[in-house]
Amino acid sequence: MSPTPGRTPRHGRESFFVEGEGVVGSDSAAVPPVTARANTTAASGPALEPAPTFRFSRLGPRGVRLPEATLRKVALAMTGGSEVDGTIPAGYTYLGQFVDHDLTFDATTVALGDDISPAALLQGRSPTLDLDSLYGFGPLDPVSAGFYEADRTRLKVGRTTRIGRDQARVGFDLPRVGTGTAAEKRRAAIPDFRNDENLVVAQTHAAMIRFHNRVVAGLGPATPAAERFEKARRKVVLHYQWMLRTDYLPRICDASVVRDVFTHGRKVVDPGADPLSMPTMPIEFSVAAFRIGHSMIREGYDWNARFPSGSGTLDLLFFFSGTSGDLGGNPTLPSNWIADWRRLYRFAQIGHRELKPPPGELNLARRIDTRLVDPLARLPIGSFGGTGADEGTIRANLAFRNLLRGRMLRLASGQQMAALLRSRGVAVSTLTKAQLRDGAGGKGSATLDGLTGAQLDAFLKDTPLWFYVLREAELNGGTLTGVGARLVAETFHRAMEGSTHSIVRTPGFTPDLGEKDGRFRMTDLLLFAFEGQEALLAPLGD
Repeated sequence: MSPTPGRTPRHGRESFFVEGEGVVGSDSAAVPPVTARANTTAASGPALEPAPTFRFSRLGPRGVRLPEATLRKVALAMTGGSEVDGTIPAGYTYLGQFVDHDLTFDATTVALGDDISPAALLQGRSPTLDLDSLYGFGPLDPVSAGFYEADRTRLKVGRTTRIGRDQARVGFDLPRVGTGTAAEKRRAAIPDFRNDENLVVAQTHAAMIRFHNRVVAGLGPATPAAERFEKARRKVVLHYQWMLRTDYLPRICDASVVRDVFTHGRKVVDPGADPLSMPTMPIEFSVAAFRIGHSMIREGYDWNARFPSGSGTLDLLFFFSGTSGDLGGNPTLPSNWIADWRRLYRFAQIGHRELKPPPGELNLARRIDTRLVDPLARLPIGSFGGTGADEGTIRANLAFRNLLRGRMLRLASGQQMAALLRSRGVAVSTLTKAQLRDGAGGKGSATLDGLTGAQLDAFLKDTPLWFYVLREAELNGGTLTGVGARLVAETFHRAMEGSTHSIVRTPGFTPDLGEKDGRFRMTDLLLFAFEGQEALLAPLGD
């Protein structure tokens, strides 16, 4: 079916407004362009206008367009199944997806256009880490007001649907519209529909709503009503950025690269930019370097007490969402699908051994490498706005979509980006042809045996950046390094610097919502959001 009006595009946009170039990337029939539309709430009614253009930039030179036939073969080699676990708890896979949506969300799609100032328009169309995908344009905006409670401070929460002995629970689902047709009732009343495209990212968004509301509750009666929302948002955003800087980034990137960027600054992504100017999104980051999460996805999860031992399959996690599925035909999330956070994060790492999951039930992300699990070769058409004709074809293959998108944009190759980094003073080596061809070997390594000699030579000479970054990580034990680590760390640094609330521009900030001063990991965030109670972190028990 066609993309539903009011939904933002899934798994990335197909055309990009690149500063200095205009709109690029919509010239291929294989991945048709998707028009982003404004999200709606029960109060705002139908979709408003086509989404204004988000701001991208190009860091490197234009690359070579490899033939689609070559990319098809590589995509099939990459989606033959991944069986190698990494060391990162699986929750970080979908935290990364939530962050990607935060970075790329155009906040002006949930604001009343006539009331947007030029400065707010620029901010809304720029990549920042201000949690716009959670807050929209704030409670005073006529459209975004629908995401908030009547006090214009707390965010609305959802209520699950009772299933058998599992009672309905408040605060464990996204808020939903609740009126109109069955499909309209299920629609999430949140700024960014992409955060309802699978159950894990939806539960992550619901946890962030809880986090905000808990911060509001802690402000106390002395805070004037007119200041409560902004004070809460500032505290939430700064803690969120701290968590990304000190917990998320060092797990997916070489920690020495992250330290270097946040200590000595950027060399490739807007070096020397005015900290108060608005960033742009490097297409090399958006279309390649930060698509590493696709390789971390498992085909099945030990989800909760009702769906243990891998029975929370990826297909079901799509099915029990409101964008890619229909919540199993229910008006809200069924209560037996509430997340058990103990199975997705290691709470023992912050001293809470009592929050260990049942033996063998901790989910680890797949290693970051050049292999993707089988279900990603057959995406649900609702997850990318496809049509019935796309189902089961190469156009539903996520690896092919990623490779083809890079081709459409004439993205710089991995070799070109390595050369660019060296020219800017970054010590990085270019992978050899043997390293690119053979990888680390074994089950987590895509083999290129299906390419002809000529195809292989061309691929190894001008390797698509997404594949190159994954091969770097694969050869580094599943952690981004070299080109990939530098692009990710610098883009995060610039996005934080350009945010309204910024730990980069507030070097004296220290988190105080965790149990230990100066420490705030994702597990600390979840503990705070769920009041430190196992009954809330795992409401269905063992």
